[in-house]
Amino acid sequence: MPPHAARTYGRFDAIPGIFERRNAMPAYGFAHLRNRRPHPDILEYLERIQATLDPFGGRFLIHGPPAEVVEGSWPGSMVLIEFPGMTEAREWYHSPAYQEILPLRADHIDGDLLLIEGVGPDYDPRERAAKLRADALGAA
Repeated sequence: MPPHAARTYGRFDAIPGIFERRNAMPAYGFAHLRNRRPHPDILEYLERIQATLDPFGGRFLIHGPPAEVVEGSWPGSMVLIEFPGMTEAREWYHSPAYQEILPLRADHIDGDLLLIEGVGPDYDPRERAAKLRADALGAA
C-alpha cells in the first residue's frame, strides 16, 4: 500500500491536501454487475483499477462474492468501494486514469454504478423518521 494511503481501523488517515476531512461522511461507489462475459480486458481492468483508486483514497469493501439473498432476488454480483467523501468518489470516477480503463469493464459486463454518500458515525434513523413525518404533515 502506498504510504499516502495508510489506513487506521479501516478508515483513512489524513492525506495532506486532500483528506483533512477525517470525520466527514464517507462515500461509496456501488456497482451491480450482471451478465459477466470472460475476456482478457476484464483481467487487465482488475490489474489496473487499484492504481486509479489510490490517489483518491478508494478501497474495496466488497468485490463480487456471491451474495446471500434473504429478500427478493439479486441477479449478478456487487462491488462496493469506499472513499473518504463524495468529492473523492466523483474525482476518481471522472479521472483520466479511470476513464481510460472503464471500457475494459463496461464493454464486457453489464451493470449499474452509483456514487452515494454514506452517513456519519452519529446517524440516527429516528431523526430521519421525524423529518419525514414533519415534511408529510407540512404537505397535508
